[in-house]
Amino acid sequence: MTGSRGAIRAAVLDVAVVLVFVVIGRANHHDGDTVPGVASTAWPFLAGLGAGWLVARVWRRPAALVPSGIAAWLGTLAVGMVLRVVAGQGTAVSFIIVALCFLGLFLLGWRLLARLFAGRPTDPTDPTGPDSRRADDPSAVAAVHRGDRAAEGPGR
Repeated sequence: MTGSRGAIRAAVLDVAVVLVFVVIGRANHHDGDTVPGVASTAWPFLAGLGAGWLVARVWRRPAALVPSGIAAWLGTLAVGMVLRVVAGQGTAVSFIIVALCFLGLFLLGWRLLARLFAGRPTDPTDPTGPDSRRADDPSAVAAVHRGDRAAEGPGR
């Protein structure tokens, strides 16, 4: 998952994780699922997610566990909890533990799954596969620099 489309997909998945966390939490506490209610609970965590993305420049390698996944997770949790305190919302220890576990599982989990499925072996006879590019092809050179492909040729 690279490029701007990969970053957009990652952002959508990360925001979806935060919103699911908020909706489940509100439902478990019988707070309802109105749009204003979800928004008032979600904004601190979404701001924390944004902060994590900015600090680690997640858009560069959005599916990477380190630093992208860790920054998204810990930024969402830490900044989200601080903003909840500033906004007068609760931050009980049990809530922090649940948030730590849920957000960690899903913000890191989808990245781990993406990594596992992206690493599946491809058909070696497929002429359009990832290893079909020649070493002098500029996109192959870029793939080597990104770490998507090993260098080829003499002296490499």
